[in-house]
Formats: sequence, structure tokens, C-alpha cells
Amino acid sequence: MLRRALPRRSEARRLLLGTLLSAVGRGLTLPFLFIYLTDVRGLTDTRAGLVIGWYGVVTLALSPLGGTLIDRIGARRVVVPCLLIEAIGTGSLALVHSTGSALLVMTVIAIGSSAIWSGQNTILASLTDDDERQRVFGLNFALLNLGIGIGGMTSGAIVDTARPGTFQTIYLLDAVTYLMPALILLTLPGVGHRLGKRRGVDEPSPGGYLTVLRDRPFRRLVIFGLILTTCGYAQVEVGFAAFAVRVAEVNPRVVAWALAANTVMIVLAQLVVIRRIEGRSRTRALAVVGAVFAAAWLVLGAAGLVSGASAVLAALFVVLCSAIFGFGETMLSPVMPALTNALATDELRGRYNAMSSMIFGISGVIGPVTAGPLIGAANGMVWVAFVVGGCLVASLVALSLRRLLTTEQDGRATPAPASPTPALA
Repeated sequence: MLRRALPRRSEARRLLLGTLLSAVGRGLTLPFLFIYLTDVRGLTDTRAGLVIGWYGVVTLALSPLGGTLIDRIGARRVVVPCLLIEAIGTGSLALVHSTGSALLVMTVIAIGSSAIWSGQNTILASLTDDDERQRVFGLNFALLNLGIGIGGMTSGAIVDTARPGTFQTIYLLDAVTYLMPALILLTLPGVGHRLGKRRGVDEPSPGGYLTVLRDRPFRRLVIFGLILTTCGYAQVEVGFAAFAVRVAEVNPRVVAWALAANTVMIVLAQLVVIRRIEGRSRTRALAVVGAVFAAAWLVLGAAGLVSGASAVLAALFVVLCSAIFGFGETMLSPVMPALTNALATDELRGRYNAMSSMIFGISGVIGPVTAGPLIGAANGMVWVAFVVGGCLVASLVALSLRRLLTTEQDGRATPAPASPTPALA
């Protein structure tokens, strides 16, 4: 299964290695930003949520520019500088001491991250054929989570809220790992150049974001993504961590082990899921993702209900929630980017991927800002109802998308393999 999931081109394989290396650093810090800002740096829950939400605002504002630059000058000229900026910003988190400095640092990080996701997806899509793209995106996600899991288990054994130096160490290490994919990309001079053909004076423009937004199936996919990520991914760093620590009353290290369980699920199940969903409806797979995410949040809600009676059972529910959530991710990770790039044209591929990444920017604003107040209401059960209901609504939106897609776009027909062609310079 691993051999079948590997991309045909060696350049794509090297980029996947960069994903794994940088993900280790990301895993060191992923579950701890809210706890770091509140319990170590002394920010209130509300201010910490606003700081994290500000990151989403800046990312959202800059993502369209990133997509335009990717289409006009090529992804490599955008991704490499962004990785360097991201490294500087992440390392600077170790120096945060107030709300103002946290906002400044998160602004730098947001500038760097605004085009990395869309740029890397555009490059990976340009190096893969239609028949392998869904498998490769799934493998990319599995490697991402393998790295995050390694980093998460490492930091879980290191961090201590009574010792700020332990948090400073993991942020500095995270910064170093962001340099790995940049170095790999620099060794591949033929990768990541402009995809669309250069137009003559009299040739019509391929369009811009208005053209992308006029694509009705993609517009419906964006609506699905916004609902799902707002009630799913955007809740992991703030909602999940805050509910687990404040409502379920588990030790912060349980959050790290929950992340490890999430990773183990993804790494063990991803290749099997890729094989099972190949040739099947992508929209149905997305609908199942919403239902699985809803089930995960219900289990977390159960952790809050039993915390007073059994701390061990509460901890088990927290870990189980993360594992179930990971199973849903194994279906979402290959399908969402594959469907996005199935709808995109080469001339607008950067913008399509930027719009897809903007989903996380928008939900990154809504999720952190709403999580704190909702968790404070009715002992967290209002928040649970909100995220569960949202995930189920996303499932209904995914099912409504199917009639707008062709059989090939929905993944119900496996495209014939094509000879790989190099990206246009």
C-alpha cells in the first residue's frame, strides 16, 4: 500500500520528506499555544483566544494575495520566503511576554503561513497525475501527522507550566524544522515554476478570484469546508484543549497523549482508508467525515460529564475523542485537496488552493473567539452542542454537492494514468 501511495516523480517524494521533517517541529508546539499563553505567559483566556484569532484574520487577509502570486510568478518564489518568515515568527514565540508582543509575533507567523499551504499543494498537484493525486495527498497528510505525533510525544514528556524554558525550547526547535522544506525546495530548481501558459497581447485573461467564485461546485465545497473546519479543526487548539483541561479536568499532558492517539490512528489507518475510498464518491466520504467529527465531540462531552466521578475515565474519553477525530481526518485529507484540484485549471490552480486554505483562515477567526465563551456556558455543554450540530450540517452540505459534480470529479471513475509532464517555466 505504501509503494502504491508514493508519487511517481522523485521530486514529489522529496517534498513529502520535507513535510515529515517540518511536521516534527509543528508537533512539538501544536497542542500547547493556548496553555502557553495563559498558564505560562499570564494572558487571560479571552486575550489568548483573541491573539490566536488575530492570526486567522491576518492569514485570511493575505491568502488571496498568495494565490495570485503563485499563479503569476510560481509557487517556489512564494513558498521559500514564507517558510523563512514562518521560522522567524515561530522562534520568536519563545520571547513573548505580553498581549502586545504575542499579537506582533502571531502577525509574523501569519504572514509566513498565509501562502505555504496553498503553495505546497499547488506544487504537489503539478507533480502528480489525476489518477495518483488523491493517494499522494493522503500520504502527505499521513506523513504530516507522523511528524506531529513524534513531536507531540516528545514535547509531552518535556513541557512543564512551572518551567517556561521548556516551552521556549520547543518553539525554537519548531523554528529550525521550518527550514527543512525550504532547503529541499531549493535543491529542486525545476520545481514550482509558473503553471499557466504566458498569454499574448490579444489573448483573453484566464480570470481571477471572481472566476473561481463563479464555479458553483467549488463554491459549495467552500461552504462545506467553512462549516466543518469551524466546528472541527478550528476547535482543536482552543476548544478541545480548554474543554479537556478546564471541564474534563485532565492534566495538560493528557492533551499531548490525545494528540499522539490522533496521530497513531492516522498513521495506521491512512493507507487503508486511501485504498478503500479510491473509486468511490468523494462527496459521500466528506459527509462521513462530518458524522465522525460529530461523534468525536460527543465523546469529549462525555469526558466532561464523568470527570467528577472518574479522572481516569475522563482522560480515556479525551484520548478516544482525538483518535476518532483522526479517523475522520484520514478521509478528509486526501479528498478535499484532490477535489479542489480536480475543479481547478492550471492558470488558476494557485487561486483555487488559496481559496481552499482561506477556509482555515476564516474558521481560525471564528473558532478561537467563540470557543472560550461557549465553553464557559453550561459547563461546556453549549460548546459541545454547537460543534456537534455544525459537523452534522456540514455532512448535509457535502451530500448536496454530489449532483453538481461529474463522475470523474466526484472520484467515482478512476482516471487513466498519464505521463508526468514538468511544470512550465
